[in-house]
Amino acid sequence: MKKLAHHAIPRPAADELRHLERRPVSVLLHDVRSAHNVGSVFRTADAFRIGEVLLSGYTPDPDDKKVHKTALGAEATVPWRRVADVHQELTRCMETGVTVAALELTDVSVDIRDLPVLTRPILLLAGNEVDGIPQALLDLCDLAIEIPQYGAKQSLNVSVAVAVALFELTRTFRS
Repeated sequence: MKKLAHHAIPRPAADELRHLERRPVSVLLHDVRSAHNVGSVFRTADAFRIGEVLLSGYTPDPDDKKVHKTALGAEATVPWRRVADVHQELTRCMETGVTVAALELTDVSVDIRDLPVLTRPILLLAGNEVDGIPQALLDLCDLAIEIPQYGAKQSLNVSVAVAVALFELTRTFRS
């Protein structure tokens, strides 16, 4: 086993990436306060070549220096947009056949490992680091998914949770 040098790792160039098919998975970050978490989600979104990252509420934009620092340029390779009205966006998604999945513990959340094979595009909604997703937005979601945890804490950092969820969602689309 020999570690690959950075330049030896096969990856598409940024201009090549624009022409490659993206996974039918998007992420909406609502009221995520940490620019570092936003940057980390952009890196993960690039790694899984997801459709786009949507930002709403007071979630910082990629032009924030802290987002840029953590994203390491992924904010330039991942399509993103600012959503002015998150309620309207979730309604639009549902009307166009996109499954809206809250990444949240609820009384009916589904273990992410138990999701059926995905056949429709999916929007993963992630919320604030402390308060999670507001009930008014949960009411607009098709389902809530949870990541099983076995320790004393009841949550993961939002960027870590999004990374785990994107891994599983893209794996589900592959199969």
